Amino acid sequence: MGLTKTDLFTKEQNDMAAMAKAIGHPARIAILQYLVKKNACVCGDLVEELGLAQATTSQHLKELKNIGLIQGSIEGVNTCYCIEPKMWKKYKSLFTLFFKEVATDPKCC
Repeated sequence: MGLTKTDLFTKEQNDMAAMAKAIGHPARIAILQYLVKKNACVCGDLVEELGLAQATTSQHLKELKNIGLIQGSIEGVNTCYCIEPKMWKKYKSLFTLFFKEVATDPKCC
């Protein structure tokens, strides 16, 4: 197998696939839900909240930060994280369009 041919697909399709891959782990979903619930920068609480090792939590945070869903700032010895609102809105819009209402045809399958 060769490299994926992402150039065959639209920017939106590639963006959605990258986002879906990044949130494709339950720990990352839990991180996002926690950050949304707190609606503020969170420092250090995530390891305790998730029950995962610091290194594992950091790796999940890195993946979410790489696609821009979260942002982080260094405060002393801690890195604080929160939702990145512009990217959150972008992905919400892309997935809302993707999951548009589907008419059900009783004759289908």
